[in-house]
Amino acid sequence: MPITNISEAKAQLSALIERVLAGEEVIIGKAGKPVARLVKYERPVGPREPGALRGRITIADDFDELPDELREAFGMAEP
Repeated sequence: MPITNISEAKAQLSALIERVLAGEEVIIGKAGKPVARLVKYERPVGPREPGALRGRITIADDFDELPDELREAFGMAEP
């Protein structure tokens, strides 16, 4: 698969997008080395699952507390 250099990709982005929409994969390179791959975006299939990250995300107990210097900056505390 040929590599398209960055300057050529910038100049021909619309044409590259059309190639991708036609099912082709485009490799973009810098100094002759591949650095990015342009592929057609595929939306996830199926409905979203609410609560999929349950138990994986935690919020620190002091999440709502501002540090003293920020409280002062916002006029919420005496300097």
